[in-house]
Amino acid sequence: MRIQSLGVIDDAVVALSPGFTAVTGETGAGKTMVVTSLGLLLGGRADAALVRIGHKAAVVEGRIVIADRGTVADRVREAGADVDEGALLISRTVSAEGRSRAHVGGRSVPVGLLGELADELVAVHGQTDQQGLLKPARQRQALDRYAGDAVAAPLEAYAGAYRRLRAVTAELTELTTRARERAQEADMLRFGLEEIAAAEPRPGEDAELAAESQRLGHAEALASAASLAHAALAGDPEDPEGVDAATLIAGAHRAVEAVRAHDPALATLADRLGEIGILAADVAGELAGYADNLDADPRRLAAVEERRAALAQLTRKYGADIASVLSWAETSAARLGELEGDDDRIGELTAERDALRAELGARAQELTEARNAAAKRFADAVTEELGELAMPHARVTFAIRQTEVADPQEGIEVDGRAVAYGPHGADEVELLLAPHPGAPPRPMAKGASGGELSRVMLAVEVVFAGSDPVPTYLFDEVDAGVGGKAAVEVGRRLAKLAESAQVVVVTHLPQVAAFADRHLVVEKTHDGSVTRSGVQVMEGEDRVRELSRMLAGQEDSQLARAHAEELLETARAAAHTTRRPRD
Repeated sequence: MRIQSLGVIDDAVVALSPGFTAVTGETGAGKTMVVTSLGLLLGGRADAALVRIGHKAAVVEGRIVIADRGTVADRVREAGADVDEGALLISRTVSAEGRSRAHVGGRSVPVGLLGELADELVAVHGQTDQQGLLKPARQRQALDRYAGDAVAAPLEAYAGAYRRLRAVTAELTELTTRARERAQEADMLRFGLEEIAAAEPRPGEDAELAAESQRLGHAEALASAASLAHAALAGDPEDPEGVDAATLIAGAHRAVEAVRAHDPALATLADRLGEIGILAADVAGELAGYADNLDADPRRLAAVEERRAALAQLTRKYGADIASVLSWAETSAARLGELEGDDDRIGELTAERDALRAELGARAQELTEARNAAAKRFADAVTEELGELAMPHARVTFAIRQTEVADPQEGIEVDGRAVAYGPHGADEVELLLAPHPGAPPRPMAKGASGGELSRVMLAVEVVFAGSDPVPTYLFDEVDAGVGGKAAVEVGRRLAKLAESAQVVVVTHLPQVAAFADRHLVVEKTHDGSVTRSGVQVMEGEDRVRELSRMLAGQEDSQLARAHAEELLETARAAAHTTRRPRD
């Protein structure tokens, strides 16, 4: 892993070998930045404050071997990236403005993909994880993870029924609590539909009546104009001497018709005059018919205006015109059907809710049984690991219980009792610790010291490593609160875990660091203007000096050196006993 411009680290290469790697250094030297860098590669949240002051961006690059992780390789290829000879190249860039970019196998990818890959590749644990272990929800998650498919399958079925129950309950609540408002809405719609049905409007009727009203209201003027126009075209019988348009057009047509044979152009004009004469005669005939048929009945006009007023009352309430009124009626009829069907819907939802509650009760019972079966195995395995971590008399157990509710409608029935429930079942899971014989089992939050909590978490991870392993484990000061013989045992147990996985530990304890196959030191120097950190491999004499510093704060102390050499010899002897190859 290469780290550039991240926090106090200017440019450093961290070579994490197989087996157990310990990372040590003075407080503030940048050990945490090593953990942060790995977190960024695994999709952790980017923060502009991580970028080294004066630099435009921080960059972390890593090469992860995934030769035996087919699912990871498949997911990478789905994203269009490449796997290089069984290894995955990942980079993460964080700009000083807070923007973040991720690349996998040479291809730009969403940061979320890194998080997906991390679940298969690395387990990261720090002091915050220890505090998380105090929470019952995290303890339940740990138990469910250990149980595997035995819990996962019924939990998936339970979760589906739980989501459906929430949706049904929400709809049922909405229908029942808004019953008054919905009844008022139904009354309003029913009134409007009845009013429209009584009027029986036709599409376009408002426009037709407006035109008829105009015609009837101006009947005398229209008749007079039609008569005058007819007389102008066809003549007035009462004025035999008058000249009309038809006579004039006929005279003009006769004049040119007589000589049309002498000029084709004039013949064309003669034809047009003939057409005009025919058209004038037709118009005159229609004008005569119009005047005869024009109805000036005032009673019809009154009826039209009355009908228009009735339609106007509808358009004021339900739409801009009759077409809009009819559209409103169609939509409102459908909505009224929904509202009037509420009683039926409430009955259907109530039946479905009761069926889902019964199903949830059965699913919750399956979950409880599966968790109880896994809890005994899990607790026994963790207890056995604690014996290897200098807690030989400690015992871990799980308390799995349900909380009864007074109102059966607020819970589900499990084993004949109405109990509270949630998205993960009806169980309250709590990890209990009895640190020594005679001590009653107590919740982790109340019964464990910092050192005990560290060892319990490590024991849990070791158990997980056997049931659901990942290639790499990163522990950030997981040994906090541990010292003396317990620290030696923690180092010994981490070394044993490293037999089947890559283990990286950031630690302040020399007893833990002595068991590492590879010892890295983060060193910080100051040249007066820029602080730079580098990562150095400690071997031979250098490693003895670093362990001496960690023991006594004095690299050259003879007593500290003797103690350091003794620790290394103890670690070598342990490695020889378990046949682990060491540098």
